[in-house]
Amino acid sequence: MKVKQFVPRYVDSFPRPLEEGVLYVSRKFSMAGHHCACGCGQEVMTPLKPTQWSLSVNPRGDVTLYPSIGNWGFACRSHYWIRGNKVVWSYQMTESEIARNRQRDQAAREAYYQNQSEGQRRPLDNQKPRILWDRIFGR
Repeated sequence: MKVKQFVPRYVDSFPRPLEEGVLYVSRKFSMAGHHCACGCGQEVMTPLKPTQWSLSVNPRGDVTLYPSIGNWGFACRSHYWIRGNKVVWSYQMTESEIARNRQRDQAAREAYYQNQSEGQRRPLDNQKPRILWDRIFGR
């Protein structure tokens, strides 16, 4: 059964099995995990890193993951957003769109790490994860 929304749960490590309809967030591992929103039962793990996904929390505690979740490696091939705890379904991308997105993501990662190695970080790059985690965990 499709999931319409997720309840965020903050954990050190991920329980086994993951509970349907729960978005687990681990500061320790900088990861979020959930069962695919389509109901196929696959576990989706999203690294919370500058080159992968980011997680934001509004004042009510609702979470948003950015960018979208594209489960291209799963049989379901589901594609959705998690915005304010709610699942927002996206369209089914073509193989060429998926390939272009993967290439763009790879180029962005390479540029990010190249800039890191050259010491060209922007000031907010150091602060953003700290601010995010402080807000999530009330520090």
